[in-house]
Amino acid sequence: MPRQNLVVIMSDEHDPRVMGCAGHPVAQTPHLDALAARGTRFTQAYTPSPICVPARAAFATGLRVHQTRHWDNAMPYTGAPRGWGYVLQRHRVRVESIGKLHYRSDEDPAGFDLEHIPMHVVGGHGMVWASIRDPYVSSPNGKRMLGDRIGGGESHYTSYDRSVTERSVQWLQAAAQQPQQPFVLYVGLVAPHFPLIAPQAFFDLYPLDHLPTPKLHPADGYQRHPWVQDYAAFMDNEDQFESPEERLRAFAAYYGLCSFLDHNVGQILDALREAGLEDSTTVVYTSDHGDNLGTRGLWGKSTLYQESVRVPMILAGPGVAPAVCDTPVDLLDLFPTILEGTGIDPAPEMGERPGRSLFALAAGAPQPERVVFSEYHAAGSNTAGFMVRKGRWKFHYYVRHRPELFDLDDDPEELHDLAGDPAHSGVVQAMEAELRRICDPEAVDALAKADQAAMIERLGGQAVAATLGSGGATPVPTAALVPAVSV
Repeated sequence: MPRQNLVVIMSDEHDPRVMGCAGHPVAQTPHLDALAARGTRFTQAYTPSPICVPARAAFATGLRVHQTRHWDNAMPYTGAPRGWGYVLQRHRVRVESIGKLHYRSDEDPAGFDLEHIPMHVVGGHGMVWASIRDPYVSSPNGKRMLGDRIGGGESHYTSYDRSVTERSVQWLQAAAQQPQQPFVLYVGLVAPHFPLIAPQAFFDLYPLDHLPTPKLHPADGYQRHPWVQDYAAFMDNEDQFESPEERLRAFAAYYGLCSFLDHNVGQILDALREAGLEDSTTVVYTSDHGDNLGTRGLWGKSTLYQESVRVPMILAGPGVAPAVCDTPVDLLDLFPTILEGTGIDPAPEMGERPGRSLFALAAGAPQPERVVFSEYHAAGSNTAGFMVRKGRWKFHYYVRHRPELFDLDDDPEELHDLAGDPAHSGVVQAMEAELRRICDPEAVDALAKADQAAMIERLGGQAVAATLGSGGATPVPTAALVPAVSV
């Protein structure tokens, strides 16, 4: 592929089903729908870990979480192992970021020539309190994760996303004046991540009496898996709503934030076109993980179910045919994709990386049996959880707990766990064998806990660690709340 430009837009906590192009019954996302219509939308895209920092470190490096050992939101990426940004720099491709990265610090060599208004973890250490596991501890400030207020209005996050979008538009306008210099621009938007406050015009798109009802609520008799119940008890968001009406506002706010996100993506794509860069630029849209959004009475991420562990993935640009691709993919596939999209042969750089270029996967024959993998070692879990998807089967392995098995062909909503059915014992064994070809789950669980314990000790022990880090959303950098400047 000849050298060209590439823009990666990564949102935060976007369930890929909440898009018009995915068939959602109420979601209004016209700009993402238009991007998907001119490109390839991957319907079975997954995150390497359903929580921010591990997912983003895996995205940066193209390596799995247990390979990089960025286990949780207190172990942010520092530039090691070196990722795709370093390869671009070595090949003299301009590479810059605007917005949320959730790495450690803008002083680290994370693979960007410049980081514009970056959002990184709190204090360079992140949510250390949530690294205390087995047993886990509760939030140090006792605040509700979803935010003090829920509904329509503005928050620091919506202000930040407006600043990120404005800076991105300016950046692309300036880049158009240097057509001889190829670039990769990473844009990190926060929406639809909580707090669940959506700008009023977008909140009003979703009347409270026209919202879908989430499935599998415990109040209706559903019993959570014990590992999932631990997470539910840890966050307890469902029981913290002030009223049934506020709970409905939470759904409307999430959908409104998805539409606000879509609006910002549209402004960036318009700037790309108006700058004359659309025909020479590949665009990737994705997210770091999804959101449970009330399913099973859960909010946020941190589970292995489809709502949490899947991500949107859209690839559009020169040479990308309009299509819908059902081959399973994940964020690790962006390592070779970004390199190939700028004309760099990814093969010499891959090493142990399991990813494959989305260009090849989009153009090739469907690969329904391709294995994808995710893992979780973070907040609200006493033991590790692992997910393997292969063909119609989706398998969850929880250390010290029984597994789960779902047939996504017959049961795409994961309503019926088949792991305890003797008729499916062979499938359970085969899927566990797939998992153990990737890693030893008990050994990885022990390694994660050892690394977390060592970090806690370095920081002064559990009493100190229990006070370190925000209890909810990462604060916005103050630099992002001032007017943007030229780039």
